[in-house]
Amino acid sequence: MKGKMSTDMGKIVIDRDVLAKYAGTATMECIGIAGMASVNVKDGVAKLLKKENAGRGVNVFIVNNKLKIELHVIVAYGVSIRAVAHNVLENVRYKIEEFTGLEIEAINVIVEGVRIMDED
Repeated sequence: MKGKMSTDMGKIVIDRDVLAKYAGTATMECIGIAGMASVNVKDGVAKLLKKENAGRGVNVFIVNNKLKIELHVIVAYGVSIRAVAHNVLENVRYKIEEFTGLEIEAINVIVEGVRIMDED
């Protein structure tokens, strides 16, 4: 299913993959996020995704033209998970609603792991 909007000039249809990539990129912008996680269901192991694959750590469900988004993330060690998750929720909600015009019903942040960040 795709996100749909009608305008006076016609319809706008946004594919779920586009929404997932937008949500993944908005998540990666947040301080305290080490990356998006791809979960191997067979092993139950979370794998850190590269920035260009951020959309793979996101599940988007569209029901009655409202979005439900699941974000699978890996946080940096030593940060407040609650504060980071709240920041992610606010940033993703703002970016998706502002840039697509679609309404978000729910966003779930699933922390799949913790990573010690390299100091450069």
